[in-house]
Amino acid sequence: MPKHALAIGAHPDDVEFLMAGTLALLQAGGWEVAIGVVAKGDCGTKEMSRKEITAVRRGEAEAAAKLLGAPVYFAGQNDLNIDVNAEARRKVTEIVRRARADLVLTHPPSDYMSDHEFTSRLVRDACFCASTPNYETEDPNPAQALDHIPALFYCSPIEGLDLYGNAVRPGFVVDVTTQLDLKRNMLACHASQRNWLRAQHGIDQYLIAMEEWGRTCGAFAGFEQGEGFTQHLGHAFPRENHIETALGARVRILKNRA
Repeated sequence: MPKHALAIGAHPDDVEFLMAGTLALLQAGGWEVAIGVVAKGDCGTKEMSRKEITAVRRGEAEAAAKLLGAPVYFAGQNDLNIDVNAEARRKVTEIVRRARADLVLTHPPSDYMSDHEFTSRLVRDACFCASTPNYETEDPNPAQALDHIPALFYCSPIEGLDLYGNAVRPGFVVDVTTQLDLKRNMLACHASQRNWLRAQHGIDQYLIAMEEWGRTCGAFAGFEQGEGFTQHLGHAFPRENHIETALGARVRILKNRA
């Protein structure tokens, strides 16, 4: 019976930037994969209304997920207003249950913006809640509770840097060089974001930026393109590295992590 991997990003396109290569490799190894998106992407524009950009970005996320052959689930939170509260926790838990997740990828607890940080906490909570039968998501057609807590992995932060501009060394790096074309094609589906990233982030070519960040991460392990992760090893969470088990030589564990 196939195992199930789920990558949850704060916004449409976060998974494509940071986690899609690993998700694709797991899929190639026989895993069922899915994508979750916490926020609607409704602030990712200087040109459209919130309603307009929400519809555009949902369509872009669905198009990107289709290239992977994966379902995409939406928690429907507002950009820059993701918070750790009961309503958001229920939404994210429902996503984890619907995906039947054995393994979850998401943002690190410390990142450059609060939407990413609060998504990280919501996903951590959701992984724990997902296997608690009496925890109700209040969805009109709720998924069944899981029978286990999924393994949880935090991706490297944007640019691989902490809040002070220092390089963050991940626990391990996945060689995603062979998945670069797929990552490019998935990210290119998010065409609305080129103008936004140029204006707000000073990034003119977001596809090039994704490749540069992949090279930076890959350099930790001698890979051309890499995605970095650190496993959540707190009480009750699985401690086997399912990614290393599934992908073998494509994974390089980094020793003496800072």
